[in-house]
Amino acid sequence: MAEAAIITSGLTKRYGAARGIEDVTFEVERAEVFGFLGPNGAGKTTTIRTLLGLLRPTAGRASILGFDVWRDGVAARARTGFLPGEFTFDEQVTGEELLDLFADLRGVGDRAYARSIASRFEADLTRPLGELSRGNRQKVGLVQALAHRPAVLVMDEPTAGLDPLMQEQFARLVGELRHEGTTVFLSSHNLAEVERMCDRVGILRAGRLAAVESVEAITGRALRHVRLRFARDAPVGEFAALQGVSGLRADGPVLRLLLAGEPTELVRTAARHRLLDVEIARPSLEEAFVAAYGHPDPAEPA
Repeated sequence: MAEAAIITSGLTKRYGAARGIEDVTFEVERAEVFGFLGPNGAGKTTTIRTLLGLLRPTAGRASILGFDVWRDGVAARARTGFLPGEFTFDEQVTGEELLDLFADLRGVGDRAYARSIASRFEADLTRPLGELSRGNRQKVGLVQALAHRPAVLVMDEPTAGLDPLMQEQFARLVGELRHEGTTVFLSSHNLAEVERMCDRVGILRAGRLAAVESVEAITGRALRHVRLRFARDAPVGEFAALQGVSGLRADGPVLRLLLAGEPTELVRTAARHRLLDVEIARPSLEEAFVAAYGHPDPAEPA
């Protein structure tokens, strides 16, 4: 069996007294889409920069496709595409000039694939980066990350600034890359995005890896906000006995509650009555953390 595409072992980066990351250990299999979750300040970006050899680890090691990212960093990065969370470059350079520069540095002679990605995302390569909105700069960053058709793609908040249509296009692209055998590692705050695209997720809290789980496991424990409106007063007692139901609040015919797990029994119970309306809202990433692990950062007040 081939070695995992990405391996970290005890990866640690300290900034004196400031928080970095501590003893981060995980593996990402080849052709897997791996989500990396955590609140702001948890250490996601530090992990990514250390994983890529852009920061020297205080302790531990990391490898990409068998290449140690510090000792063999050039070889590891040559096989990796990287989209930072805030893609910036010389503001006078156009997207076309940037892609030509990166293609020359990577020894890529054929620009056809990069141009196809640019066309797919409607990326304007003719204007200087300084004249582009954040979303349009992000498109150029995505094109440069993919231009050399890397075996591993690492992205930090890849859909930041993209409109819903482009986010949909991005999700399709990730599915195609997985099918082609590309390993995708993406950091995101968007739980719905991660649930749709990723096979497994790593959860970072206060610089430490809290868990590595399948998407089904974490979303199954996340609390959903449910609102039911009946033709008559809400039958509160029937819902109070259901497993996974909490936070019941009734206001005449309207019943609000929190639901952990599948909604099957809740829907069956509601269907015994004349139901006029139902809303089930997906939880935020923060709510999913609280449901599964308590407050995301135990050092911070709730």
